[in-house]
Amino acid sequence: MAAAHRVAARVEPAQLGSYQEAARLVLLHSVISESHPRPGALAVVLRWADELAEDFRSLFGYTLHTTARHARLIRRLDVFDGSQAILAANSGRRPFDRRRLAYLCLVLACLHGSRVEIALADLVKDFSPHANAIDHLGFNPTAPGHKDAIVDVMDWLVQYGALRVSDGSTQAWARDPDRGDALFDIDHELCNALFRPGKPLQHLTSAAGLLEAPPSGIGRDARRRHGAQRARRAVIENPVVYFADADPETAAALRQPTLAEDLVRLTGLQIERRAEGIMLVDTTGHFTDRRFPGRGGAVNRTAGLLLAKIADLQEDPERSRELKRMQPPDPAEEHADLLARIDLALPHAGTLAALALDAPAVDGTNSPEQVEVEDEVSEPVRTPELPLVEDARLAEMINELYEEFGPASFTSKWQADPRGLLAEALVLLADLRLVHPVPGGVLVRPAAGRYRNITAVLPHPQSDGQFAFDFSAAEDPS
Repeated sequence: MAAAHRVAARVEPAQLGSYQEAARLVLLHSVISESHPRPGALAVVLRWADELAEDFRSLFGYTLHTTARHARLIRRLDVFDGSQAILAANSGRRPFDRRRLAYLCLVLACLHGSRVEIALADLVKDFSPHANAIDHLGFNPTAPGHKDAIVDVMDWLVQYGALRVSDGSTQAWARDPDRGDALFDIDHELCNALFRPGKPLQHLTSAAGLLEAPPSGIGRDARRRHGAQRARRAVIENPVVYFADADPETAAALRQPTLAEDLVRLTGLQIERRAEGIMLVDTTGHFTDRRFPGRGGAVNRTAGLLLAKIADLQEDPERSRELKRMQPPDPAEEHADLLARIDLALPHAGTLAALALDAPAVDGTNSPEQVEVEDEVSEPVRTPELPLVEDARLAEMINELYEEFGPASFTSKWQADPRGLLAEALVLLADLRLVHPVPGGVLVRPAAGRYRNITAVLPHPQSDGQFAFDFSAAEDPS
């Protein structure tokens, strides 16, 4: 007898909630250890390791590796985007910059050759020659920011459980490297799990080689299966997916009822489908790396207030007529430009030309076989024109917010920098795919209308009639 469900086929109804919790943990935290993201999380995942591995492979083409001490999800990427980042473990939670990312790779390489423990001072001695051999990177303990970058890398590894502090502290070393130090126990298994590229990097001649290559010259059924897999990956990894941004096979798969059925059963969340696109709605409040709207600090709250002002602008009959409308840039062209800029920094000196892997095409062109199959699937979705909110009008909005609530309401970090706060809020809205930055302003994307009656971020009047902009104590990671 065939299974009633394709997803969690062997999971009893009474145990489905536990299985869905484990699935959400793995999707939200690609690496789970005995201490990260919290004690007990690994046990929840290991209970369902076999079922999860099977479902992740069939739904997304992902690979789940598990041992008694960690779980690691290996994703397959269809596109690059700027919304994913490694965040520092400290209270600021700022994304790693290029220096920190480079230091992280070098530190992991140095740890690979170490024994079961290492002192931070000794690690830095091993690390420094490698960093100094790289043009424009280097390591100098007297240079601004270099020691801070090492501290952030080590604290991040401690957070994930790859290192354990057995004596001293990174802060003591940063204050005085001659007197302060830290001693770490090394979990080599977890260190190896943290850096597992899908392909050998020294075999790549382009960053596009890290992406999932679409099949070419094969039958329609295989291409449809690949399109369905791309569609499921897009919905699970992005805040919202617009039909107009997808290729024909993916757009067709996004509209299939089986996609919603599979993802709802896997995650326990809900699918919201509108004329313009589809999104997975986090009803738990825990399945997201960027909570919005909500009490997430000045940037999060300001982004919500900006959406409210944009909605007011669009709903005002007089002012809305002044808004220009334009088509957003073509996603394929934008992605090709991003790849070209990444490849500008690609070192070719260490590439093994004889073993170089062919990168997939990224310019949207198709072979004759692909064109024939695509024509049979569906017509491309016509990209609609979107309203443009120009930079000058956005500046007016942030100034109005400062006048309405007072500069002190925006915390000490932003009270004298309204333009900086505006820029950070727009980055957040762009990451959430609610706006699209273009030269001269932002295009308002359809999902922004979901927040036209936003109230969670709005201040409430105090008894004296003044508004209270009640920011949480924790500041945004941005």
